[in-house]
Amino acid sequence: MPETRSTCPYCGVGCGVLVAHADGVVTGVRGDPEHPANRGRLCSKGQTLHLTAAPVVTAQVRATRPLRRAVRGGPWAELGWDEALDEVATRFADAVAQHGPDAVGFYLSGQLLTEDYHVFNKLAKGLVRTNNLDTNSRLCMSSAVAGYQDTLGSDAVPACYDDLAQAGTVFVTGSNMAWAHPVLYRRLEDARRARPQMKVVVVDPRRTETAAEADLHLPILPGTDVVLHHAMLHLMLWEGRTDAAYIAAHTRGFDALRDRVREFSPAVAAKVCGVPEADIVQAARWFADGPTLSAWCMGLNQSHAGTDKNTSLINLHLATGWIGRPGAGPLSLTGQPNAMGGREVGGLSHLLPGHRLVADPAHRAEVAALWGLAPGVELSARPGKAALELFEAAADGALQALWIACTNPAQSLPDQALVRRALERCPFVVLQEAYLGAATAAFADLLLPAASWAEKEGTVTNSERRISRVRAAVPPPGEARADWRIAADVARRLQRRLPDTGARFDWPDAEAVWCEHRAATRGRDLDISGLDWAALERQPVQWPAPQGVGRERLFGDGVFATPDGRACFQAPAWRPVAEPRDARHPVALTTGRWRDQWHGMTRTGTLARLAAHGGEPALELHPQELDRRHWSPGRLVRVSSRRGSVLLPVRPSDAVAPAQAFIAMHAPQVNRLTTPQRCPRSKQPELKHAAVRVEAADLPWQLEAAAWLPADAVLTRQAALQALGEACAYAHVRPIGREPEGPLGLALRFAHEAPGPLQAVAELLGLDAAGVLRYEDPRRGTARRVRVDDERRLHGYLLCGDTAAAGWLRDWLLQQEPLPVPGRALLAAGRVPPVERPAAGPLVCSCHGVGEAAIRARLHAAGEGAGEPGGGEGGEGGEDDDAACLARLQDELRCGTACGSCLPALKALVRGRRGAAA
Repeated sequence: MPETRSTCPYCGVGCGVLVAHADGVVTGVRGDPEHPANRGRLCSKGQTLHLTAAPVVTAQVRATRPLRRAVRGGPWAELGWDEALDEVATRFADAVAQHGPDAVGFYLSGQLLTEDYHVFNKLAKGLVRTNNLDTNSRLCMSSAVAGYQDTLGSDAVPACYDDLAQAGTVFVTGSNMAWAHPVLYRRLEDARRARPQMKVVVVDPRRTETAAEADLHLPILPGTDVVLHHAMLHLMLWEGRTDAAYIAAHTRGFDALRDRVREFSPAVAAKVCGVPEADIVQAARWFADGPTLSAWCMGLNQSHAGTDKNTSLINLHLATGWIGRPGAGPLSLTGQPNAMGGREVGGLSHLLPGHRLVADPAHRAEVAALWGLAPGVELSARPGKAALELFEAAADGALQALWIACTNPAQSLPDQALVRRALERCPFVVLQEAYLGAATAAFADLLLPAASWAEKEGTVTNSERRISRVRAAVPPPGEARADWRIAADVARRLQRRLPDTGARFDWPDAEAVWCEHRAATRGRDLDISGLDWAALERQPVQWPAPQGVGRERLFGDGVFATPDGRACFQAPAWRPVAEPRDARHPVALTTGRWRDQWHGMTRTGTLARLAAHGGEPALELHPQELDRRHWSPGRLVRVSSRRGSVLLPVRPSDAVAPAQAFIAMHAPQVNRLTTPQRCPRSKQPELKHAAVRVEAADLPWQLEAAAWLPADAVLTRQAALQALGEACAYAHVRPIGREPEGPLGLALRFAHEAPGPLQAVAELLGLDAAGVLRYEDPRRGTARRVRVDDERRLHGYLLCGDTAAAGWLRDWLLQQEPLPVPGRALLAAGRVPPVERPAAGPLVCSCHGVGEAAIRARLHAAGEGAGEPGGGEGGEGGEDDDAACLARLQDELRCGTACGSCLPALKALVRGRRGAAA
């Protein structure tokens, strides 16, 4: 079966994949063993890419033809591509003619390819001549960009992935690598096995899977990162652990920083950060001993002080000289697959191609020449609106047309009340999207179907500046088109309606677009003028590559991308979180990722095997908080911030501290809570933290149900059930089962103040047919329905009113075994099942479907005990016994033998049995 070499469309690790396909259909995927980023490995999300592209999924969720609404929120009607493209061009041209170029805006995505970005950027800034083009990368990496620019003089990541294998200390901060960048975390695990003397320090308010495996975990209070960094430098100066010769030869601005950190002793920082002074001291010493590689993600970036957090961390590298050397340097971990590629082509409102700046007249003139603008035509010098500013302008009535491509702001942006008001008020909203179910589609006037993974040609750049080719293995479904082609087609139509600036949009293919981008890098810090398309066909390459050979590390010669060649220390003052806790909002909420889901879940949310790990979105609180409030797990609570509120079930977790809480960023409504406060330098919002209050939610009407369904109807019925749930105070619907070998179905939970759509739910789940066992008590408002197949296996259930039996009924449904009791016995059972059966427990291994209960049972059967995860390090045996025990689990249950994403959880269970034995 033929295979096409391409890249994974998820995180910024940039893993290479080999896509198997036949007759225009993707049939499989595996890691590319020759790609230097992943060397054949893939995480749980990457390993299931072929399942998200299966025809049975595509037919239910993909946008395949242009769609238009006569009335906003009304039904879609199909139209032809020419008519759709003409309408976009006409509406944008009219808006520009009547209100000026800045009356339109473009909101793009770090999931677009570099070529897509290039065409959109040229369309907006070279033809329309507005800088109102920004991207969801503003929510992801803009603080890191500003941090690099302010200290090193360039948006250039100095380190590389190979430094993980050579570092003496790895300093991970604001990142749960084990879940957010699993393949990179596998490389860290390899490095620790090869070099046991390596130290790993993790800074995170939560005890994440990454933190649990660290040599030192610093659970600082949210927003105190700058204090920690300053205190570490204070200790390094006190003990003479800085590199004075490096500072003198290669930097400037150190005196101001030294004066700043004088007041931040480890003792002072310990009180502010909420961690032991001795741990701060230890972290500083290990960092200074080096060589030290720091790795960070959204915990630093998504903050109103995001740039300060980045510069204060980079200060530590400059002060110790741990930069540009093997095993050393700052390495920001990109959240999206091509956030860096977007920056390279100028895909932010303040940038132009080749890391040029809109504010620089010389840069504007260079780009005008590169784009072939007519004599006398100049690019706009007026600053463009960044991501949140675009939507604030739309909410104020200042935007007349908005083009959104490959992103879902109706779910992902903070302060959702404002964002939705903006989308409702903007007269014309175009959504260019591959998936019909994106929340933003409800606000669009026109939907342009875009090609997706395995259907596109172009390039992406990963977190270590490595450019990889993306190749199409199959054609797009229906009439979907490549993003850059859609933008170019509109641009040519706009040229007939706007004053022609001379910019051309007649590229024959993606290679031609890339060549134009390459020309814009010549002589710049990211110079790739020595590369050609054929070179990228052979091997991914890191920039710069002016002679065709990539460079692993930057600034090893101590010469930086500043006018005088010296790195510039920054001395930021500490600013606490944008939204401190108070009496009305006493809980500090943080957000983060699930292991097996990606962003808004428009792609990963289609797979039951990925939904099984996270389950129902929940508010995680420390168990003491649940005990104090007398709440049982699963109870619905109302979480409220200063902007809005959401209903969620509560879940106990000792990963969060008392007076703190956690919600996964994938929860559809989490951004009703988050604040639009942003970093003044990077304009990145503080998505990671908000002050909230948590109260019990008493909703008398409760419904829980689950059923197996035809595979070709699961996702369409999920959409129908979600539409029904919009009328309820709380609704969650998710797929269950296991692709491709098992049955598929849906599980849901609805709650409301008054009786809800019981009958409609029953019909959609096939629980209204003949043969369904029923019990109803209208007086008490309770109802039960159970469907049992001919082999006495549970096929579906519905509980309304009293839902105490939902947990074990779901277990019995998923186990797919013959019932041990007659089906009618299920109608009378309550919280305790009529016959005890082992529960699967939380899913641990997605690749092989292994639950925690099976792992504990195997540990117990082997005489290992069955302690709680992370239960301690004491007891008999030690790390050698742990390794042997883990190997037995992998051999007998196969968990942890495929993608490895579950290995931290497996290790925690293995360690826990020692604590139980002790």
